[in-house]
Amino acid sequence: MCRIISALIFSLLFAAFGSGCFNNSKKKTMKLNAGIITTKLEESKKFYQEVLGFGIRYESDWFVLLHTPDGSDEIAFMLPDQASQAAVFKPVFGGKGVFLTIEVDDADAEYKRIKDLKIPIEVELKDEEWGDRHFAILDPNGIGIDIVKHTAAE
Repeated sequence: MCRIISALIFSLLFAAFGSGCFNNSKKKTMKLNAGIITTKLEESKKFYQEVLGFGIRYESDWFVLLHTPDGSDEIAFMLPDQASQAAVFKPVFGGKGVFLTIEVDDADAEYKRIKDLKIPIEVELKDEEWGDRHFAILDPNGIGIDIVKHTAAE
C-alpha cells in the first residue's frame, strides 16, 4: 500500500512540476528590431532595398521601417532631432561600434551578386573554424554587415 501511495504522490508531483504548474519561466514573446538615427535616410533605404532586397513596411518623410525579404525581421532608419521624439531618440548615430548579421542560404551566391553590384567588400569571403562562411560590407552609415552561411564546424 505504501508503494502505491508513494507512486501516486510521485506521479502527482511529476505531473504538476513536469507540466509547468510550478514553473513561471514560460517563454515570453519578444521580437528585436534595430533602429538607426541617421542623416542618410534615403541612402539607407535605397541600399537596403537595392543591395539586400528589403521591402518597405512603413515610410514617412523622416522615418522608414524596412523588412527582410521574407518579412520576418525589420530595421528602421530615422532622421535625427525629430520634435516628436524623446531626447534619447534624437542624436545621430556615430557610425562605429555596431554590426548586423544577415544569415543567407548561400554565402557564395550572395558574395558574387553583391560584387557584381560593385559594392565594396570589407571582409572577403572566407570560412571560419567555428563553421561560418561569410563576408562583410558596409551600409551608408558605416555599419558593418556580416553576410553569413552557418555550416557545421569541421
